[in-house]
Amino acid sequence: MPRRPEIRERRRKERRRQRLTFAIVVLAAVLVVVAGMLSSRLAPIGEIIQITPQPHPQAEGRQLGDPNAPVLVELFEDFQCPGCRQFSQSTQPQLIDAYVETGQARIVFRVYPFIGPESIQAANASLCAQEQGRFWDYHDILFANQRGENLGAFSDRRLTAFAEALGLEMGAFESCFDENRHEAEIAQDQAAGQAVGVTSTPTIAVDGQLVSGANPGLIPTFVEISAAIEAALASSP
Repeated sequence: MPRRPEIRERRRKERRRQRLTFAIVVLAAVLVVVAGMLSSRLAPIGEIIQITPQPHPQAEGRQLGDPNAPVLVELFEDFQCPGCRQFSQSTQPQLIDAYVETGQARIVFRVYPFIGPESIQAANASLCAQEQGRFWDYHDILFANQRGENLGAFSDRRLTAFAEALGLEMGAFESCFDENRHEAEIAQDQAAGQAVGVTSTPTIAVDGQLVSGANPGLIPTFVEISAAIEAALASSP
């Protein structure tokens, strides 16, 4: 029958093995996280498509147009979404010309990242650019450099390079970006989208009502969005 000192010694060794195993598991997990961060930070930047910043009417943060305009048009978009890029380069300028420039509507961009981690980081970076009054320029350079989903187009290094290409103050941008300063704001936009029934991007809401295209699953056309805006204008005081 084993003596008590021997039992205590076995138990002590077993506890030490358990602590060592736990420490190894924790260290391995930390190394995986660090490796992922380094991979993003050290990935090649590659070619960057430069843009010439364009005028944005009465830009204030993520809003365009007169803040007192009678109609609110909300754009729920993911920067990795090809349909969002198409919308931003075709339909959005038509809306700006027809309704924002004329003071009938204002546009507010809502970040709605759902495609993957690069979507979240792109949203984070765009809001850091917003801190310097350059959201819409950063919005434009993101869509200009879109090239597939979660394939590195919006790696951390490229997102930082976009800011540098736009001439942002890099110390302030990097500090904001690294600390993920706008995580809560992104979550608020996502919650707002879920509240109005957003299930895909781009989704357009006029005065809180989703605009549905004639064909389910397709992006609403300028004509369809225009009809919703005109109806809202007709019912406004």
